[in-house]
Amino acid sequence: MNSGHTVFAQLMGFIPKYEFDKSVDKYKGNYKAREFSCWEQNVVMCFTQLTYCAILRDIEACLKAVSSKLYH
Repeated sequence: MNSGHTVFAQLMGFIPKYEFDKSVDKYKGNYKAREFSCWEQNVVMCFTQLTYCAILRDIEACLKAVSSKLYH
C-alpha cells in the first residue's frame, strides 16, 4: 500500500545510509567534494538506472520533469 512515498524513495529506503556513510568515511569519499556528496551522487546514479538514462542530457530532462518534487 502506498504510504505517501514515491517508488524511488521506497527503493532508496533499502540502502542503509549508516553503512553507506561508514564506507564513505573509511575510503574518504567526500574528500574535497564541492558540489555533491557521495550520497547525492549515489541517489542520482540509482535514479538514472531506474529511468534508463544513458547520457547527462537524459538525466537533466528527467530531473526537470519532476522539478516540483526536488528538495534543492
